[in-house]
Amino acid sequence: MDIIQRQGEYPLPPGVTDILGVEFSGTIEEIGSDVSGLDVGQEVIGLAYGGAYAEYLTLSAGNIMPKPKNLSWIEAAAIPENFVTAFQALRTTCELKPGEDVLIHAGASGVGIAANQLAALYGAKNIITTASSKEKLDFLHNMPKGSTHGVNYREQNFAEEVAKITDGKGVDVVVDFIGPDYWEKNIASLAKDGRMVLLASMSVSKVNLLTLLYKRIRVQGSTLRGRSPEYQAALIKRLWDECGSHFESGELKVYIHKTYKWTEVAEAHKEMEASKTMGRSLWRYRNSGRQITS
Repeated sequence: MDIIQRQGEYPLPPGVTDILGVEFSGTIEEIGSDVSGLDVGQEVIGLAYGGAYAEYLTLSAGNIMPKPKNLSWIEAAAIPENFVTAFQALRTTCELKPGEDVLIHAGASGVGIAANQLAALYGAKNIITTASSKEKLDFLHNMPKGSTHGVNYREQNFAEEVAKITDGKGVDVVVDFIGPDYWEKNIASLAKDGRMVLLASMSVSKVNLLTLLYKRIRVQGSTLRGRSPEYQAALIKRLWDECGSHFESGELKVYIHKTYKWTEVAEAHKEMEASKTMGRSLWRYRNSGRQITS
């Protein structure tokens, strides 16, 4: 998201600052007179509409979560966008149920890693993930709550692999970050009554609606940044009610690709653009507890 916004291709919601960054960890400096349940000096993490690259930012109290005490500032900063986005895709949009099969694209991205873990936490049977290298697929498979099967999309046809793994049934849920290049194979990969959530902008010139009708497939686009404060607050509360204890116990983990100095943000963006990352990239303000992720 940060890269697309930097390139001028991400439409910001009305009234949102053009300063990059939507997630952070830090300490509360001030609170509004109507805010309850939060205190000045409290260590927190949060999801912002923008401005997280700045040293200070303001946001709704509903977008703040307590920082898990067992996590460092750096680890905690990688929770909000990754897990809120993945939770929305799997639980709210696709309504993943225990025993179902799921296909997760871009598995080694921050959101992909979160989605793999949440799928395992909620009892998915086959967790099939795609990535660009054996190194990334091995990493995803070896996570405590990782994938059951991996597909190298550069060398394998993931729709064919899904058919083999599921004995021809297909998966119940597809989480797609890629867009038009995967459309036909995603539809082929879905089982009857399957659900697919699209998390990337896309344009598909030709769509075979007959297949969607025959399989009774549900396709839904999803965004998070453009949602209302009330929607975001309710989603964050549900995530924390269901998963907060799993972060504190270490059952749900964050995986950091690399931590950069504030002056190295350009280098971090270049690595992300080159698909060299596994997990989240973070940068840190000097002499500060503030952590920002991208």
